[in-house]
This record gives sequence, structure tokens and C-alpha cells, in this order.
Amino acid sequence: MKKRIILMSMLVFLLSLYQVASTQIISSKELANIYEDKSVLVVSARKNADYKKVHINGAVNVWHMDLYKDGAIKGLLKSPEEIAKILGNAGIGADKKIIIYDSGVNTFAGRLYWILKYMGCKDVHVLNGQMKMWRKARKPVTRKATPVSPTTLHVALNEGIIASKAYVKEHKDDANVILVDVRSKEEFDGSAGVIERKGHIPGAINVEYKNLLNEDGTLKSKSDLEKVTKEAGITSDKEIILYCETSVRAGIVYLALTSILEFPKVTVYDGAYFEWSADSACPVE
Repeated sequence: MKKRIILMSMLVFLLSLYQVASTQIISSKELANIYEDKSVLVVSARKNADYKKVHINGAVNVWHMDLYKDGAIKGLLKSPEEIAKILGNAGIGADKKIIIYDSGVNTFAGRLYWILKYMGCKDVHVLNGQMKMWRKARKPVTRKATPVSPTTLHVALNEGIIASKAYVKEHKDDANVILVDVRSKEEFDGSAGVIERKGHIPGAINVEYKNLLNEDGTLKSKSDLEKVTKEAGITSDKEIILYCETSVRAGIVYLALTSILEFPKVTVYDGAYFEWSADSACPVE
């Protein structure tokens, strides 16, 4: 009887690993079953001050702002080597099953998810509903910083998911390309925002990232996402190029399109509207 119970427990654990491996979105219940496993690394994508207040047991912290270059154009990624060093110092290696979460906004977790996929990490996931759902489910949290075991993150750049300014300029009007601005309607039409040359990249359509989320911060179901994309004219037979102000908000949309809807060709314009509008040779509407 005892052996049977042990075998059943092992089966449940292996099944939970399979469930996590089969999708890039996992629930608090699924994470609770595996977060203590040595092959799993939970990564907080929150501000360092928020991490110090409370975080998921065993989580390390990576603040996305630390991964950007200094300069007038906000949000441009540092070199892959610099990013790899920062991530490696946080204990992030390509051999880990990485689970990312933020406070509930989704944008920080989505941004870090996309960056890790760009760096070549294969087994990356996002906690659905983020820290809000974890706390609501009464799962373990702590204020104690997790001891970090630095490692080497071997870079294998996934260049097929990043778009440059030159690429956007050359291909934005192609018949097989859909340029999607995931900012608010007010930012898109130029009635709001901090950028001097307000507006959007000509030819872009506007689908704010919040339209892909439920009120509780979880991602919408596949059928609801299909409805949103269909109404916007976003189809899987086209190449989708996403951007926002600095492409932080674009990450969670990238995740939804590639993981839930399984769109085959989705890229993120990393320079985003900040870079585009700063170049007087780039037109805006």
C-alpha cells in the first residue's frame, strides 16, 4: 500500500511537470506543485524594493530596467553578453525551467519572458495572474532573500523574434505584415504621452495590451483571444510586429499570440515608438 502511494505521488508530480512544459502559462496551483524542485527557478520581475517586501518562496529577482542601455532612447537592450552576465548572476541558466511573475501588471513579466526567449532560453513560463493570484490562493511567500547560485547563461540568440528600426521601416507596408501598437488609444492617436513627436508608426493598428487580459489580470481564454485578434484583423497567416513606447507592454502580447494562439511569426520591435519618433527621418501619424 505504501509503495502504491509513493508511485501515485510520483505520477502526480511528473504529470504536473508535463502540464507546465506543455504551455507557457501556468496557474498558481500548478506552480505550487513544482516550485521547490531543483530544476525549477522562480523569477520575480518586480522592482527590487517590492521584492524585498515580499516574494514567492525561492524566487530570485531580475528588474527589467537593469537590462537596458544608458542613453536618450529608453528601453534599448544591452548587448547579449551583458544581459547574459546579469541573468547568470541571478542564477538563470538555460537548463532551468523558468517561471516568471510580477506584481500583477503583466508587463514586467511579459517583457522578461520575451527577453529570455530572445536570449535562447527554451523552458520559460509566466504565472497567470502574477503575484495577485498567488497571494489570493494563499501560497507561500517570504521576505527573506533567496540565496543565489550564479551560473553561466549560454547565449543562443533567437533573432527571429526581434525587429530593428530598419526592418520595420522596410517591411511595415508589406501585404503579409501587420504592425500592432499595443499602447492606449490616447497614446496611439497622439492625444496623450510623454514623447515629443506623438502619434504612431504609419500603417499600425491599435490593440491595447489590456484587451488581452481579464479584469483580475489573468490572460483571456483562447476563444476570447481569438475574438480580440479577429476583430482587430490580426491573423496567423501574417507576420505580426508588436511595439509600444519601449516594447515593455509588447511582451505579454507576444506571449499570448505565440503561446496561447500559436501564431508562427511574431516579432517585437525592441526600439519601439521611442526610437522611431526620435528619428526625424521616420514618419509618424
